[in-house]
Amino acid sequence: MHKTLVAAAIAATLALTGCSSTAPTQHSNVEMVQTQNPFLQASKLQYEAPDFTQIKDEHFQPALERGIKEHYQEILTIANNPQAATFENTIVAMEKSGTLLNRTSKVFYNLTGSNSNPELRRVQGEMAPKMAAHSDNINLNPELFKRIETLYNQRAELGLSAEESRLVEVYYKRFVRAGAKLTEEQKQQIRVLNEEQSTLTNEFAQRLMRQTKEIAVIIDSKAQLAGLSDSAIKAAAIDAKANGHEGKYQLNITNTTRQPVLTQLEDRELRQQIWQASANRGLEGENETASLVARLAQLRAERALLLGYDNWAEYRLEPQMAKTPEAVYKMFGSMVPAVVKNTQKEAADIQSMIDKTGGNFELAPWDWAYYAELVRKEKFDLDEAAIRPYFEFDRVLEDGVFFTLKALYGVTLKPRPDLPVYHEDVKAYEMFDEDGTSMAIFYADYFSREGKRGGAWMSSFVTQSELLNSKPVVVNVMNIKKAPEGEPTFVSYDEVTTMFHEMGHGTHGMFSKVTYPTLSGTAVSRDFVEFPSTFEEDWAAHPKVLANYAKHYETGEPIPQELLGKLLKSRSFNQGFDTLEYMSAALVDLEWHTLEAGAPLQDVASFEAAALKKHGVDLPAVPPRYKSAYFAHAFPGGYSASYYAYMWSEILAADAFAYVQTQGGLDREIGMKFRKTIREVGNTVAPMDAYKAFRGQEPTTEALLERRGLN
Repeated sequence: MHKTLVAAAIAATLALTGCSSTAPTQHSNVEMVQTQNPFLQASKLQYEAPDFTQIKDEHFQPALERGIKEHYQEILTIANNPQAATFENTIVAMEKSGTLLNRTSKVFYNLTGSNSNPELRRVQGEMAPKMAAHSDNINLNPELFKRIETLYNQRAELGLSAEESRLVEVYYKRFVRAGAKLTEEQKQQIRVLNEEQSTLTNEFAQRLMRQTKEIAVIIDSKAQLAGLSDSAIKAAAIDAKANGHEGKYQLNITNTTRQPVLTQLEDRELRQQIWQASANRGLEGENETASLVARLAQLRAERALLLGYDNWAEYRLEPQMAKTPEAVYKMFGSMVPAVVKNTQKEAADIQSMIDKTGGNFELAPWDWAYYAELVRKEKFDLDEAAIRPYFEFDRVLEDGVFFTLKALYGVTLKPRPDLPVYHEDVKAYEMFDEDGTSMAIFYADYFSREGKRGGAWMSSFVTQSELLNSKPVVVNVMNIKKAPEGEPTFVSYDEVTTMFHEMGHGTHGMFSKVTYPTLSGTAVSRDFVEFPSTFEEDWAAHPKVLANYAKHYETGEPIPQELLGKLLKSRSFNQGFDTLEYMSAALVDLEWHTLEAGAPLQDVASFEAAALKKHGVDLPAVPPRYKSAYFAHAFPGGYSASYYAYMWSEILAADAFAYVQTQGGLDREIGMKFRKTIREVGNTVAPMDAYKAFRGQEPTTEALLERRGLN
């Protein structure tokens, strides 16, 4: 379920409130020669897509600092306007403000996640508290809030459209939740807490990226790699050489507890070494993150208390669909018995396979993936190696993901090799509607590399807005291991579904048809944003879609029906494990964020163990998908107290997908209904209202249990 970390870096940064109570000061490096910095003018490329031929690392900090200064002056002008507050001179004026800061930060925060380097990380560290302080200087401005509050109180009499009224409500709630109604003393406390939080979340993200390199496992002997394909071994040799280990092999660690390579490796000691490198990262050493986890939990609890909440989870969930931590605990609690029972049965099957194949040991976490694959082969007569040649990357993208978009929504994506990109592995496309109208620019950045954080996500370089006359410029990012030069890149079925998932986020941004940027695209609640993307995942297994992209990379022959049937039947395999490791991580996230203010710093390992035991999910062979020290969603990312959102959204997605199958399945008419009622409306409609406009009723959990094979 580690599908996406929607990298709305700008929104996350500006949503933080931090630092000093003073206005931004002028810095000499802000006074730049305009002709030398491309951010000072809008890009001349289509839809203002970034011109990466002109952008250099040294451009970011001066443009960001100047952007903060200009934006703040615009905000002061709005706040101190002597005329009575109107929707136009206050809300619309704010929507139009911050052009330079927005343009620069959109590019900057995308590159710090996908193509970072020491200079960008230095700038990121310096700018984090400044961006947080800037956010505070807006959200805690009393004169500005008075104008917003006036409009909020009068909104029913202002003759506003539904979208305008919702925008006023969003602004009002955002300011209140940032602390606008606090006393000046409390506001200062909020600023201090937020300055530290901003600094620590940035430090966490940077240490996490550095850990990836330092925990890579170096292997001396090729014999230890038995089970890996020749291509994978060759890639490991190339990686080792690139990092100064000529003649050896390097296996990189991805940002989850389980590691994909454990499915193939025969050497148990090596499997254990790899798993431990993954599971124990961040607990000690120069780049330890455990201390940051403990302190961030404290800071968030203290901030929540100042804002009138018992804990951070209560604060975070109030505007979400779930509303309360209790609702989330209830959702998981109702599922735990069935999931644990299913997982224990899977564990018993795996232990039997270990015994049958001569293994004289008890199942451990590093054994699960390897022996589960043997069980799957026996149970479904399905060999991963036999499937692999039918999942070549380009064919999956073009004949799978793009094919589905055209079939359901009538859109096509055409390569734009003329558009500059920020790395040679990135490809640019233009999206066209069925009538030939150009809709968006899309960047595909799918391959892992140094300088890219782990995981998969969607973000935007330009957000759609009719007010600003802007079309969306969107990027999908993943960490697929690229094959050596001249060889085809094959993807696992899990990576296939992730490609579909991230395009679900991508089209949520690219299909957006709203007036105001604040309400555009994916700017919805955390437990709704994963719904359109998870819905898109299931098309990867739709027979018509699979038959179109699952073709042999050499012959072009479609995957044999017998093999296809086995693959589809095997989809419910190992779902106990998949569900339990996800739920465990989500419950640990909630436990961290239901700590009360004043609680002492926690020992990370002990805290996790107690949380898992409390909820009855402490199966030794199935650790959480993310342990706290590398839980990017919950600590440096924007999913604190919100990792549950994937499951919450999956309820919606499974229910919607099941409904679509009764309405024609892969059919343009029902696809267009989904596009118009869910993807185009952004946050202009309350999430459940949007869902009911599509489905006609609220969802049930029946389809979710069916989807996961748990019914």
